[in-house]
Amino acid sequence: MRAWAWLLTLTATLTRGVAARLRDDDPERGDVPGWVMITVMTAALVLAILVPFREAIVSAVQNALASVTAGG
Repeated sequence: MRAWAWLLTLTATLTRGVAARLRDDDPERGDVPGWVMITVMTAALVLAILVPFREAIVSAVQNALASVTAGG
């Protein structure tokens, strides 16, 4: 009989936790629009760096790969 009571308590606790997450009552939920903005801004920074320095970056990576493969 105690096993059933423990199982019911566990089920009720899990159900309350899921319901709280779905209702926005959970303070640990996070800020989705904020994360989207951070992702977009990071992509913009990468493009802002990559566009003017593309040739230098490609050259540096090719030289680094060539030195690693030639050393073996």
